Amino acid sequence: MRILMISATFPYPPTLGGTQIRTFYLLKHLSQNHEVTLVTQRSPEVSDDEVATLSACVTKLVCFPRPTAADLRPGIPGKVSRFAHFLATGTPPSTTYLASPSMQQWIDNWVEGGHCDAITCEHSVNEVFVRPSYRQRVPKVVVDIHSSLYGTLVNQLQTGTAEKPLRDRLNLPLLRRYERRYAQKFTDLVITTEEDRQFFTAIAGHTPLHVVPNGVDLVQFPYRRADPGGHSLVFVGAMDYIANVDTAKFLAQEILPPLRQRYPDATLYLVGNKPTEEVQALGNLPGVTVTGKVPSVAEYLHRATVCVVPMRIGFGIKNKTLEAMAAGVPVVASDRGLEGLAVDQPQRALRANTVDEYVTAIGQMFDRPDLRTTLSARGRELIETTFTWERAGQVYETILSH
Repeated sequence: MRILMISATFPYPPTLGGTQIRTFYLLKHLSQNHEVTLVTQRSPEVSDDEVATLSACVTKLVCFPRPTAADLRPGIPGKVSRFAHFLATGTPPSTTYLASPSMQQWIDNWVEGGHCDAITCEHSVNEVFVRPSYRQRVPKVVVDIHSSLYGTLVNQLQTGTAEKPLRDRLNLPLLRRYERRYAQKFTDLVITTEEDRQFFTAIAGHTPLHVVPNGVDLVQFPYRRADPGGHSLVFVGAMDYIANVDTAKFLAQEILPPLRQRYPDATLYLVGNKPTEEVQALGNLPGVTVTGKVPSVAEYLHRATVCVVPMRIGFGIKNKTLEAMAAGVPVVASDRGLEGLAVDQPQRALRANTVDEYVTAIGQMFDRPDLRTTLSARGRELIETTFTWERAGQVYETILSH
């Protein structure tokens, strides 16, 4: 099978965020048995070595320059213009800014030339490159949605974490309309959790809706050799992503201080690439270390007593939760942080959603080595049996070939 994968996000290295990780491991699996052509965008920070490494993983790699903020019209006039365009076209600025005439022309030529039997659109924002007419030329045109833009915005407004509530309330019905419209271009829709069905069942209509969960590379995240004990917390994620920034602030400013009243030596490591100024400032708080990009996330997980994932926004399975479980680190997380995971019967993680619940659950972890050992073993078992990239790739491959 000849597969064209479209991803404006350059999916390498697969350590920078959920989009890169999911796209890379799915293409890596598909490339074992099929001809995979990846068309993507390259930002200035992507090195030649990274391009060469990714190129070796696919049959053909095609890169175009990634649009930058400098390409957008600045100031209030620019914002008004982008919102007017959203109203007129139904496509949000978060998608239109990725548009590249040269990349679109290349994709058009590739499809019209009959070079592919299937198209995958990796993340819904890449739907801008898929024309409705492709369905007449290609048997399978699939969008791997990752998460609902509409659902995420609803979640942010409900939790009071929206950056610009007035703007976002105006955008809400537009995003709902947008998701209904773009879904019609595809033969199949792919989501990551059963919970996502509440947003996409109505949108999908008669279009098949499939669940393909995320996975973990068990070589990159080996099971730790020993429980380090102590009172160390870790949170992992791309630190320029709004959901992770909100989580880091919530953890450092609201959860850690009362925890340190009970455990004065408690520490928190915020591990992840591109920390914003807000996240960097958290490093000035007692007990908080902001690492920035690190050579090995697994090493920081192995050193931690507990991994805390107090996510309040963001849909889909969280790679950070899966990776912590794979590494054998016991997890305390919110309902959002545990989305898509069966962790309650038997207990594989502790669930918390308020500051008091977090302090109590983390305290249990600190005080009970036996609990940490049990959750560590059960968490790893869950990943090995259910959440590997091999399993996810097999399901994805089946969708594309049937």
